[in-house]
Amino acid sequence: MPIRVLPPELINQIAAGEVIERPASVVKELVENSIDAGARRIEVDIEQGGTRLIRVRDDGGGIPRDELPLAVASHATSKIGSFDDLERVASMGFRGEALASVSSVARFALTSRHGDDEAAWRIEVDGGRLQETRPAQHPRGTTIEVRDLFYNVPARRKFLRAERTEFAHIDDLLKSLALAREGIDIRLTHNGKPVRLLKPARDENAALARVAEVLGPDFPGQSLRVEHEAAGLRLSGWVGLPTASRAQADQQYFYVNGRLVRDRVVAHAVRQAYSDVLFHGRHPVFVLFLQIDPAGVDVNVHPAKSEVRFREQRLIHDFLFRTLHEALAQTRAGIAVANSGEMPPPMTPSFGDLTAPGAPSTVAVPAWPSSASQPRLSLGVRDEPLAGYATLFGSASIAPRALPMPLNTDDGADAVPPLGYAIAQLKQIYVLAENEHGLVLVDMHAAHERITYEKLKNGRVTANLRSQMLLVPLSIAVSAKEAAAAEEHADALADWGLELSRSGPSGVVVRRIPSLLEGADVAQLTRDVLGELAQHGSSRRLEELENELLSTMACHGSVRAGRRLGLPEMNALLREMEATERSGQCNHGRPTWVQLSLGELDKLFLRGR
Repeated sequence: MPIRVLPPELINQIAAGEVIERPASVVKELVENSIDAGARRIEVDIEQGGTRLIRVRDDGGGIPRDELPLAVASHATSKIGSFDDLERVASMGFRGEALASVSSVARFALTSRHGDDEAAWRIEVDGGRLQETRPAQHPRGTTIEVRDLFYNVPARRKFLRAERTEFAHIDDLLKSLALAREGIDIRLTHNGKPVRLLKPARDENAALARVAEVLGPDFPGQSLRVEHEAAGLRLSGWVGLPTASRAQADQQYFYVNGRLVRDRVVAHAVRQAYSDVLFHGRHPVFVLFLQIDPAGVDVNVHPAKSEVRFREQRLIHDFLFRTLHEALAQTRAGIAVANSGEMPPPMTPSFGDLTAPGAPSTVAVPAWPSSASQPRLSLGVRDEPLAGYATLFGSASIAPRALPMPLNTDDGADAVPPLGYAIAQLKQIYVLAENEHGLVLVDMHAAHERITYEKLKNGRVTANLRSQMLLVPLSIAVSAKEAAAAEEHADALADWGLELSRSGPSGVVVRRIPSLLEGADVAQLTRDVLGELAQHGSSRRLEELENELLSTMACHGSVRAGRRLGLPEMNALLREMEATERSGQCNHGRPTWVQLSLGELDKLFLRGR
């Protein structure tokens, strides 16, 4: 066939194939345009799941009469005018092909009144054929109607799902947009019936209420507020507690400069931050907003603008990981009680220099004092380290601290620690304690397992980690990119006890491994580590494998269910839980404690009714 220029209608239909996948895709483009127009109220009317009608009405700035034909022209936009603008895109839409693509596969009408104009104007497009502009009645703002989607592309229409499924996609889309634009009133109707009304949020409590409307009413009480700023980056939002995880990753919302995106760097950083507290196969819940200089992120890498590319991927990865890792570390048992109220205060940990990923961070934690005159109380864990641990890290005591005395406040009353004081042991499995709010139930094995695990990890960090020379160096074939990563990060790997050297364009030689990982699959371990280094610039695979072994050691070294404890031992366990990072969950992600308030207990016994 000879080379020829495609007709405009076919060009737009090809573009529609990339941008318009289903009715929800149309809603996304139209609502984002309304957001860019400065709308404070957006109404979305849907009929038959969007196949029959999609109507989006806003109170934004509107479009002048002479620009209406350009609004539906290919690659015509008011949002960028030069390559410099493209480098710093701050708007939701900018390609200038959305309305042209939509109008080429549907019966399209646009009515708009710009600013203080005396009249509104309407333009219609039927299958790509533009009609004359004519006057109309309309308040300030814009209304776009899309009827009979894919009526002229029957092959595309056959791929649409059932009406309920298509509408569910639209509903999910609007909820995701509402999370990032809490100041906009968003209303949704389907077949003439109101379905969702998201009122604008004027303060942080109202913003959290909107989050609860999207993620469920239990989310506020099962989440942590995150807010941190460093290295020109700002992260804010809410992360769910490990105990509020889900079987699927359907409640994960991450926004970059207000744009909902899916990104591998972000997913990897979040997964690593939760790796030490989340049950295998579970997925965390979060709503996070990253603010970054627009020049530091490329949003022009996907037709639907659902993916981005960070210019400093390693910086983004380390910032996200360390912020979330430190926030989750503060999930000590009792913290939710201490931070009582509808919304917990923001978790704002302090960090070391982001340019030094290995630098330790510091978090100030109030500690309940212990009495030096009281004897040390042991929960069956020997003062000497577990077998095999001393040979790697030297001696370290992991016995719990002594029982603290109550604090006397200024008014003479005794201050009660967050987990209170033990009153009994149930079936030699659970510790029952009384605090200011009511009854506390503690799984003593799960709690002590986390305490022991954190002590073992701290001992590994502070001690001299030993490595073991392989009797015969192991040659491994890897990709050229992975071999380059081995050469670049050789010193960092040696600090973890893994000594590698590059043996050619696509090969490495392993000479030494951490003693703690003796018996591991060295070849697979090396490939995993180099694969992460090549892709993300950092790897925690060695640390994760060592943590798995330390977790097993902690499980075997912790007090077992079935052992009778005295009140001093139970109280010592409670004090250790309050002082230990991540003590709200055991090493496997299970909760270690539960709070039953007096109100909840009263309901059980119908008191006050």
